[in-house]
Amino acid sequence: MDVVDNSTRSRMMAGIRSKNTLPEKHVRSFLHARGFRYLIHDKRLPGSPDIVLPRYKVAIFVHGCFWHQHRKCKKAATPKTNQSKWAAKFAKNRERDRRHLAALENSEWKVIVIWECGLTRNSDNSEALQWLPDAIRTPSASFKEWPLNDN
Repeated sequence: MDVVDNSTRSRMMAGIRSKNTLPEKHVRSFLHARGFRYLIHDKRLPGSPDIVLPRYKVAIFVHGCFWHQHRKCKKAATPKTNQSKWAAKFAKNRERDRRHLAALENSEWKVIVIWECGLTRNSDNSEALQWLPDAIRTPSASFKEWPLNDN
């Protein structure tokens, strides 16, 4: 049972951003402070990656754990009401993510997925993202995910 009425829940869900989220801004700020220049939400690439570094041929997605259902993450809980609707929505999101990842890798782009749970809300995330510059600069067309959350 939901703790708010349907219209309030609908208004709350409609207010959730899909672009320029706080975790995304943290990653962009981190990269910019270290001299990286990038494009955001480049529609020419599959999935319009959140951050694109054309010089390195790297596409970065900053995924919300809830919407993209980060495996074994506490933030990826399925709502109790209308579970079949949510299961279908999450399955569709995961399949779309897989298609975009495959299309980018087939085009020899390196793809990095950063999950929201790996970032803190009120810091510059310098410590949490210290691995990122090396991951960007290392030539390879392989996929990297952080945090892995394989507990």
